[in-house]
Amino acid sequence: MHIITLTSDWNENDYYVASLKGKLLSACPEAQIIDINHRIKSFNSSHAAFVVRNSYSHFPENTIHIIAVNTEPALGRELLAARKDNHYFLCADNGILGLLGGNEPEEVVTLTDHYNEEADSFIALSVFAKVACKLAEGTPLSKLGSPAEDFDRQTPLRATIEDNTITGSVIHIDSYQNAITNISQELFMRVGSGKDFEIYVQNKHYMIDRINKQYNETEPGELLAIFNSSGLLEIAIRSGNAAGLLKLNTNSTVRVDFKEG
Repeated sequence: MHIITLTSDWNENDYYVASLKGKLLSACPEAQIIDINHRIKSFNSSHAAFVVRNSYSHFPENTIHIIAVNTEPALGRELLAARKDNHYFLCADNGILGLLGGNEPEEVVTLTDHYNEEADSFIALSVFAKVACKLAEGTPLSKLGSPAEDFDRQTPLRATIEDNTITGSVIHIDSYQNAITNISQELFMRVGSGKDFEIYVQNKHYMIDRINKQYNETEPGELLAIFNSSGLLEIAIRSGNAAGLLKLNTNSTVRVDFKEG
């Protein structure tokens, strides 16, 4: 049994999710289909990549991930199938594959022939479903397309380091309105080396000087910082709406100043 995951910006208000699941179950009835997220912001490749990047490693090896966001190929771009970290990814060449971060894919092929055979506005249904089932049947990636000589290698936005300061950005607002940054715990520990620190949110309007291990270490309504399950620094308000109250959005700046001595 193969697992096929679905990520899209369809918001589950139309027939798209049901159609794709029906097509997959008809073509490969033994597959187990898992929804990752169908509430990706419309056409937002960065949002899709963030969600998949922080979830795919928890699935068994050889899971097939369909990322149905911005699927119509741009001029000069292709549909792609890739193998990375012993997982398969089907997406358009719109930066998502690079934005998954981590190691370079072991193999990437273009799906031009499949697209030309069944040109359609619903690419996840006409192309990705067919390719996913072929992968589930054991067809090697090399048999499904030509090697991709080049593809969009966007990389996730990284925090910067200057002297004793880390400057990062909010990269995701979760469903609790917590603000997740691109400052990793590994980077924080390496630069800080156990020093005292102050975390500034919104250009010094808000300051935090400790890291919680759990949310409930802080009183309801209080501002806090915590490293989440993905190892990223998160700004939250206990039982509150941090993004709304602090007027945070993606690209808002979060700075960590480590004290000397």
